[in-house]
Amino acid sequence: MRRLLTTLVILLVVIIAGMTSLVFLINPNDFRQYMVERVEVKSGYKLAINGSLRWHVWPQLSIIAGQTSLTAPGAKEPVVSAENMRLDVKLWPLISHQLAVKQVLFKNAIIRLTPDTEENQPDAPVAPSSPVPVAPGASELDAGWKFDIDKISIADSLLIWQRGDDEQINVRDINLEIDKDDNRQASVQLSSRINRNQRDLAFTMNAELDMQHYPQAFAANISKFTYQLSGADIPVKGIQGNGSMQASYQRETNAVTLSQMALTANDNQISGTASATLGDEPNYQLNLNAEKLDLDALSGWQPKTTEETATTSQAITSAPVIARDIDEQPNGLSELQTFNAHLALKVADLTYRGMKIQNLALEADNQQGQVSLSTFSGNMGTGNFSLPGKMDVTGKKIQVQLVPDVNKIELGDLLSAYELPKALTGNFSLKGNVSGEGLSAADFARHWQGDGQISMDNARLNGMNIQQLIQQAIARNSDKVQGLDRYEHYSQIDTLNAKGHLADGTLTLSNMEGVSPMVTGKGDGTLNMAAQQVDLNLLIRVTGGWKGDSNLINTLKTTDIPLRVYGPWSQMHYQLQVDQILRQSLEQSARSAIQNWIDKRKDSKAGDEVQKILKK
Repeated sequence: MRRLLTTLVILLVVIIAGMTSLVFLINPNDFRQYMVERVEVKSGYKLAINGSLRWHVWPQLSIIAGQTSLTAPGAKEPVVSAENMRLDVKLWPLISHQLAVKQVLFKNAIIRLTPDTEENQPDAPVAPSSPVPVAPGASELDAGWKFDIDKISIADSLLIWQRGDDEQINVRDINLEIDKDDNRQASVQLSSRINRNQRDLAFTMNAELDMQHYPQAFAANISKFTYQLSGADIPVKGIQGNGSMQASYQRETNAVTLSQMALTANDNQISGTASATLGDEPNYQLNLNAEKLDLDALSGWQPKTTEETATTSQAITSAPVIARDIDEQPNGLSELQTFNAHLALKVADLTYRGMKIQNLALEADNQQGQVSLSTFSGNMGTGNFSLPGKMDVTGKKIQVQLVPDVNKIELGDLLSAYELPKALTGNFSLKGNVSGEGLSAADFARHWQGDGQISMDNARLNGMNIQQLIQQAIARNSDKVQGLDRYEHYSQIDTLNAKGHLADGTLTLSNMEGVSPMVTGKGDGTLNMAAQQVDLNLLIRVTGGWKGDSNLINTLKTTDIPLRVYGPWSQMHYQLQVDQILRQSLEQSARSAIQNWIDKRKDSKAGDEVQKILKK
């Protein structure tokens, strides 16, 4: 047994000594030039290695290189640069002059994807997808080597990405591992984070790559993608989720296809497909579906309290400088001018600014800034809406044209969504045509125009009971009638119809007609959208709720009482003159009594004299 162990130890020592001698007998600098030439022949990129290559034996047989860079043909700066590079080498292939590399490791590397690192040789040859012969001029020693890499690792590195003259984006803490096999299949593991504008995005990704036909084509199966977004203007708990998809690229058509897309964001789920044809005028096709999409949870939007809404309203009213600020804002959608796209989006349950929208359908086409909204529809409560239209973002200001068809949408929800006082609520309907500049609520209040037919069912004028105003005013001026003992704090209107004309921020209402069990009315007026002011001139008939003198009540039921409602939406005022109505009623009663007295004395001289006075 002792003799066997001694033999094994001697054999092990001989093997280790032989391999160590082999390592020291082979100079890694002998194939430096070969590696540089092979990289340039296969890809066109120039590999630069400064300093001498040296062996590192323990714990892994490796070749250590100094400062290393990889530069595209004609580029001003290298696309990859690192202070050092390590090549983990397989020992046995060295015996047969094969440089089989287990792993290439770049640590603290800088990867630049900027205009200065892009290839700048229009006539450069396309890299072949099949193995190429050894470059002409390579030495016989070089020709004996076989260069192969199993794994590429990039640790604790930085990616600098820039498109055109846009601001640079730094992707930090990159940890990337790419493992490949003999069938040109590769697995990728990536983790990194992006910090910009006080926001931090951390993400990880696992994917499998099919590189059999690279560079003409390749495919990827992104089996796992996780992310977490936090920072400024992000909800306190942040936004996090995961996703997966299938991706492929065809170089001949310069097309990218994404299928089996599945992405989550907190409690939201989105799925679908996407494709893109890249080039000078990219063309994108997106088909997305979502069972649930809560934009309020993703944006952190919270409805304001009544006090906050009133404060905001007064601030907008008293600060016309805001209008100038809005006018000076640049076109926020100018990026649409750089590509063509088609979007088809369906959301079963959408939450936006507190509004619950079901079965949202959006279909839009973009032709370099000319956007056509062929479908934009959905359901809200018992109502529905359709807003087809067009949008032009090619100019300094966004131009919008819509043909709204709104049926029985709760107006209070719309007012709450844009933080406006709920002065009027009810089922709102609109058919019309509107157009204007900009997309914000402030733009709509200042720079939109159009016409439409407006109607409401079960409307409430909150904070003002018109029946109460009139009946109590008349009761104070006459002891013959009185109104109800108790009133609500709003005016109930069963149906309300009007024609609307919007121009320069003012909505002009005409042919207004409203009906309720005890009140009917008609009139016209204006609503100043920017200043949030109202001025309505109404003729009201109170047809019910009276008590007292029947003759006076019958007169009041058929009398139009002028009522002016004006002032801020949040605190409306009124102007009512019932003394004139009572005076007219008294005069009419007196006339009737005198006329009856005259009729009884037609033949008397006194009757003739009274008749003359009455005519005056």
